[in-house]
Amino acid sequence: MSTPFPFTAVVGMDDLRLGLLLNAVSPAVGGVLVRGEKGTAKSTAVRALATLLPEVSVVGGCRFSCDPAAPDPRCPDGPHEPGRPGAARAARMVELPVGASEDRLVGALDIERALAEGVKAFEPGLLAEAHRGVLYVDEVNLLHDHLIDSLLDAAAMGSSYVEREGVSVRHAARFLLVGTMNPEEGELRPQLLDRFGLTVEVAASREPDERVEVVRRRLAYDDDPAGFAARWADEEDALRTRIVAARALLPEVRLGDTALRQIAATCAAFEVDGMRADIVMARTAVALAAWAGRTDVTAADVRQAALLALPHRRRRSPFDAPGLDEDKLDETLEEFAGDDDPGPEDPDGGPDGGGPGPDGPGDGGGGGNGGPADGDGPPPQAGPREPAAPGQDEAPGEDGTAPGTAEQRPGQERPRAPGGSGPAAGPGAGERSAVRAGEPFRTKTLSVPGLGEGAAGRRSRARTEHGRTTGSRRPRGVLTKLHLSATVRAAAPHQRARGRSGPGLVVRRDDLRQATREGREGNLVLFLVDASGSMAARQRMSAVKGAVLSLLLDAYQRRDKVGLVTFRGKEAALALPPTSSVDAAAARLDALPTGGRTPLAAGLLKAHDVLRVERLRDPVRRPLLVVVTDGRATGGGDPLGLATRAARLHAVEGTAAVVVDCESGPVRLGLAGTLAGALGGTAVTLDELRADSIAGLVRDVQGEFGTRGAGARGAGRRGADGRKAGVRVPGAASVSAAATGGTRTTDRTEKTGGTGKTGKTVKNTTRRAA
Repeated sequence: MSTPFPFTAVVGMDDLRLGLLLNAVSPAVGGVLVRGEKGTAKSTAVRALATLLPEVSVVGGCRFSCDPAAPDPRCPDGPHEPGRPGAARAARMVELPVGASEDRLVGALDIERALAEGVKAFEPGLLAEAHRGVLYVDEVNLLHDHLIDSLLDAAAMGSSYVEREGVSVRHAARFLLVGTMNPEEGELRPQLLDRFGLTVEVAASREPDERVEVVRRRLAYDDDPAGFAARWADEEDALRTRIVAARALLPEVRLGDTALRQIAATCAAFEVDGMRADIVMARTAVALAAWAGRTDVTAADVRQAALLALPHRRRRSPFDAPGLDEDKLDETLEEFAGDDDPGPEDPDGGPDGGGPGPDGPGDGGGGGNGGPADGDGPPPQAGPREPAAPGQDEAPGEDGTAPGTAEQRPGQERPRAPGGSGPAAGPGAGERSAVRAGEPFRTKTLSVPGLGEGAAGRRSRARTEHGRTTGSRRPRGVLTKLHLSATVRAAAPHQRARGRSGPGLVVRRDDLRQATREGREGNLVLFLVDASGSMAARQRMSAVKGAVLSLLLDAYQRRDKVGLVTFRGKEAALALPPTSSVDAAAARLDALPTGGRTPLAAGLLKAHDVLRVERLRDPVRRPLLVVVTDGRATGGGDPLGLATRAARLHAVEGTAAVVVDCESGPVRLGLAGTLAGALGGTAVTLDELRADSIAGLVRDVQGEFGTRGAGARGAGRRGADGRKAGVRVPGAASVSAAATGGTRTTDRTEKTGGTGKTGKTVKNTTRRAA
């Protein structure tokens, strides 16, 4: 086993080290989520923490690490006799891989033995292995939602419950939960964020001296891991001793009425949802007092607890950055401070310390403390809270609508298409400053037709591991979801030949049937946004950005990957490669300037190239192309003809597409509808994109689309391979066949020669939309 990097040798990262240590002192705090850019020692610090945890005593031979003093009465390996001697071992750190299955996490039941022998044969999972230790999830934001739900449920209840076809097993699962994530790769849902007790933000230091020390220590460790660890052994032992002492002191810490009132007032002042924040803050403040060696919670403890427990709970949308107004926090604490409270300023330097030796949270991890020969570290307070939103340095100022505003720094209006500015771009090519997006709204659902097999999500129909059972098949590999009735039907005809004599069913492996299930998948939603001069009217561009922002919010909720291609001037540009980070897409969109010609064909070809590459990378994730334009095309000899031919490339490959028609005014050319026809997709206006009430939806279906023919809204076509490439849009015309003359076929109505067939079809569509 390799020697881990010493925890006390980590340079800086005070909040990170403090959050980890508080959970080591009091696991009831609820774990810690570490957010930060890549290469900031997140994983290094977490792995180093495991070596500091005290040894645990376990029942010999118990796969679930039961405590001999108080064994779990529901332990599958039990019952264990209380008081029997146990064996001491180091606390484990168990890592949950991003690609782990649900059975690997919670454990697996042998269904074949349960049916044939009537026994509960249970294979423990990672939750059982992590009991009384550390469970570490790197890139927790990339885990499937059902895995995160199972993980956080176990962490909250202290036990894991597994049930398969009526056979159930329950065992204890109490562990220190640590997750790390890079926000550039996507955010966790707010309800999942709330389940983590503490959250800390980490960023690389901008101080040259501190960066030098990081490199020096890392190189020394890589040259001789064992020797480097030996030089830090005294600091590690001192910190380990302090954790044990703080654990012993924890039950004696008193949370007074004044501190409790400050906690409640703080959570109320910041409008935090629910009561979990209050409870976590109280537990964190108690742990901080124990860590500082005190038996009373002070205002400084409450303040530090708020900084660790509240920022991630204040997010109201995925585009909100975690944060806390410290001035408001201080005012609240001062308002509710008691006469005997020393106030936010701790005379001892705060619970996270800063003095030499074991008085700091990491003890010398960020500053020299009698350290080894590889040099003393810089001061520990060197910038762990520097605001550095990863990958979002191009966000504009708050009032990005005004050109030439002082707050708009150079380079903040990117990404922009090459050639999109300058005199060569033709009339109207003058670049206009970025316009702020309009207010986002709830959109109607855009889904890809057919049945996919992509990653679990919430957009389009797909064969998934979770969802409603639709049939059965023979298992390929390990059986995960038993179809009980199909298994019984397969085994029943052979009972006499197999010599059945008792009440049990004689089941063999060939009889087992895997349940096939249908749920929802996440898609790749690629936005192709027209940023040319024809879109430059401020009111129109603000509405367009608001619509795209609304679709991004919808993509976040449906667990999609998103990408952004823009076109203006002479060329198109990939503003954001496909990613799970919708807030990064929102930042690119917010900084998008407008102006120049309209190279629609170049944008469609760029989108085609992006989707071609993504099909090779992730062939099971189906794409959805969302084109946001008024349909105009300029530049070249035949710009509309070129755009039509480029659109047909998408139709040939069966790419689901929807065109958001941004045309406005009394005179409309209907070019967006023509483009939708070439794409084999659907055209919707900005107004039709909004999700209305059910009554409004029925009026749309019966009143508007039941009487209108194919017109400026556009008509979808079959691709060259004959497949329907229309996109399902409740309340809008989801076109799936060619519209010629007065004939138009949609999801809801079929109108031929002026005779509409409505009634039951309309009602079914309305029910699906509901």
